[in-house]
Amino acid sequence: MSKHVYDAVVVGARCAGAPTAMLLARRGYRVLVVDRATFPSDTVSTHLVHPPGLAALDSWGLLPQVIASGCPAIDTYSFDFGHFTIEGSPAGNGFRAAYAPRRTVLDKILIDAAAESGAEVREGFTVENLVIEGDTVTGIRGHSAGGRSVTEYARVVVGADGINSLVAKAVGAVRYAEKPKLQCSYYSYWTGLPMEGRFETYVRPDRAFAAWPTNDDRTVVICGLPIRDFEANRADIEAGYLATMALVPSFAERAGSAARVERLVGMAVPNFFRQPYGPGWALVGDAGYLKDFITAQGIQDAFRDAELCARALDETFTGSRTFDAAMHDYQESRDTQVMPMYEFTAELAALDPPPPELQQLLGAVSQSRPAMDAFARVAAGVTSPADFFSDESVDRIMGAAMLSG
Repeated sequence: MSKHVYDAVVVGARCAGAPTAMLLARRGYRVLVVDRATFPSDTVSTHLVHPPGLAALDSWGLLPQVIASGCPAIDTYSFDFGHFTIEGSPAGNGFRAAYAPRRTVLDKILIDAAAESGAEVREGFTVENLVIEGDTVTGIRGHSAGGRSVTEYARVVVGADGINSLVAKAVGAVRYAEKPKLQCSYYSYWTGLPMEGRFETYVRPDRAFAAWPTNDDRTVVICGLPIRDFEANRADIEAGYLATMALVPSFAERAGSAARVERLVGMAVPNFFRQPYGPGWALVGDAGYLKDFITAQGIQDAFRDAELCARALDETFTGSRTFDAAMHDYQESRDTQVMPMYEFTAELAALDPPPPELQQLLGAVSQSRPAMDAFARVAAGVTSPADFFSDESVDRIMGAAMLSG
């Protein structure tokens, strides 16, 4: 008798793990998803779900719950560069706006959906290590709070356990296309700071900050500084946070009438890809691919990975393709889709002054409504940076600016 009790064990139950478990369970597979956290609970996050992420939630039947949570729609993206401002619509994938739900809201919706789809969910469960036979992962060993260690076997173990993935470390998942930490950001929540459906970013020399609305009439305000300046400023993070907002007096005045209601949280992250599969294991979300959060793509990246990985595993389980062939296509599809945004994000996260030719281009963008909407769609992950910054696109934008000037 086979000892594979589950088709898949998913380690991590947030934005990558819960959808992966849900999608596999909906296909009729026996799935166990575990997480050391209990839900609802918070985690460091940009919160933003751009239109491509909304399209995923909608296809899963979960978008109405996000909207019903009272999370405001964000239909305008604004980028203030000091000398000019680019303001446009992120509309795409059938949606005119984005949403930024608290993770206490979104993750609970996702894990409940996994359970309702038939996945077994164990919250407060700590994975101690993987079960590896030869070179193949065959299960996990772990325990619930205060409980004894148990071993669970599966045809595949999916690591959805984030930047410090135990699964990735246990199997020695190879990293590639690495970049160092580029900037460090801290954020908190404010009341009395209405955003009127706007996501606002302010870019100044060596500093940047942004603000957008979330649940419970609160606004997220996040401030970033280059990693090269972090050590000199880490002694008083709050002073640096407030000083960054003060670089834009009009925003500082708005914040002066508001109140910060939660502690500052933040971090700096490295940038890398990991080989996302091997004998008996796979990686999704931040466990397999991580980039700086300055472009706020992480949630929809996790959703995309969940769909790609679940499809590949389904092909494997049904026998229509070999594991290696299906998972190779998963990796190739992931990397092809995200590489332009990965490079674009790294350029932004350095917080260096834009080179003259880029300043000229962005200035031209600010003179055209269609160009501003196109730039907003890049920030939302609707349009690839490779397309927006192509020679043809740049020539069109610059030509339109010359005619209007």
